[in-house]
Amino acid sequence: MTEKKGCAVAGGCPSDYVAVSVAALSMIMLLSRLALPFLVHKTPTTKGSGFWLLWIQVFASLNLTLSLVMSVNFLKFERIHWWNSCYIWAGWVEGPFGFGLLMSCRFVQAFKLYYLFVKRRLPPIRTVVLLPLLLLPWLAAVAFLHIKRPLNERCHYLSQWVILMVGIHLLYIASIVAITRSLRHIEFRFHEFKDLMQGIVVSTVAVGVWVAAYVLNEVHEDIAWLQVTSRCFLLVTASILVLAFYSISVSQPLLSQVSLRRRDRHEFETMGQALRIPDSRRLQQMEPILDVDSSEALDKLLRNKRFRQSFMAFADSCLAGESVHFCDEVAELDVIPVNDPVRRIYMTRHIIEKYIRAGATMEVNISHRTRQGILDTLDLAHPGLFNNALNELMHLMKTNLAKDYWSSIFFLKYKEESNKQQDGIEFIDRVNAWDHSPRLSSVHGAADDPFHQEQPLKVSSSRMSDS
Repeated sequence: MTEKKGCAVAGGCPSDYVAVSVAALSMIMLLSRLALPFLVHKTPTTKGSGFWLLWIQVFASLNLTLSLVMSVNFLKFERIHWWNSCYIWAGWVEGPFGFGLLMSCRFVQAFKLYYLFVKRRLPPIRTVVLLPLLLLPWLAAVAFLHIKRPLNERCHYLSQWVILMVGIHLLYIASIVAITRSLRHIEFRFHEFKDLMQGIVVSTVAVGVWVAAYVLNEVHEDIAWLQVTSRCFLLVTASILVLAFYSISVSQPLLSQVSLRRRDRHEFETMGQALRIPDSRRLQQMEPILDVDSSEALDKLLRNKRFRQSFMAFADSCLAGESVHFCDEVAELDVIPVNDPVRRIYMTRHIIEKYIRAGATMEVNISHRTRQGILDTLDLAHPGLFNNALNELMHLMKTNLAKDYWSSIFFLKYKEESNKQQDGIEFIDRVNAWDHSPRLSSVHGAADDPFHQEQPLKVSSSRMSDS
């Protein structure tokens, strides 16, 4: 009994090592879910804030799990160094850089969805600014705790301080509930509202488990078996819930960063396909090849999907395909009806993140005034949002790419395919004309058709031989 009570106080019980092993396994699985899509499936990385929020969530999950291991006496060690202090692990690491950072990432995602689909504009605050602002209440609370020092030598809060810490946890959950409630009427295409609701449920369950464990640990410090059981349950449950919280993370529709299924990677190659836009690239073979003339206006020629693909391939070979890709995706945006603002906002946001923002992966060369006009728009679903950008890029393509395209092998290949298709159409027209000509139409009659006379001749000859 003395030995059990000793490990209950100092740590190192068999159940403690089991809980630590479960936590380590959970973190390994968490890191694998993040890294394997890039290592195995060669998934391309993005520079947007949505990509970095996933990494920050993993960082916060590691901090939260490690802080529980270090502050709740799972392992035997003496707190003789400053980095072993209860206020470092139970205060700073578990608070603002653990649970606080994890919930702040989810709030940022909900905040973005609110401005995009309710306000129909880009968020006024960038993620790099909003995330530290959301951590300020946590930082202030932990600094106050650091001054008051309410923790005992076993890193346990006094009863009145438990209420304060639980209140801060619930404050973050309540803020996410409030902003998620404002999104309930939006018909999302990629289950964002469902993911937010699941995140709220997981967070609430986690806080309930932690409250129960804290109460059992700090109110009943004299009961050894209760100490051991409650902290084991606390760490195991936290490890599982952290993994579940990350697995339902809101991500971009084109790229599931947390999925290990190869079919998810190839399900949507373009945003047009993800949004079920009829004019997607898989339908380009159904469109006839246009017989082009170099004297025609380029913007008129680019309306044809087959010509646009040929011109895009030439621009890509010149390492200048951003403008043509931009025009291609704007053309797909124009296919979406104006009375379908949700899908238009999805497509508009994709175009802005890919082509318009400074430092985007395929940033187009447009004026600062035009770029800011798009970024500061008050209606992301407006049908003429990208008109000025299209005019500027069309002028650049006419003066640069178009002149070289007419003498390129890409145009010759396109012309050859156009001639083949035209010959095929002419052949079909001639066949149809033969079918309706007076002379050939009589072939179907028995009187002038030699093939129809062959059988009667054979029959008559057989009769003569019989006779």
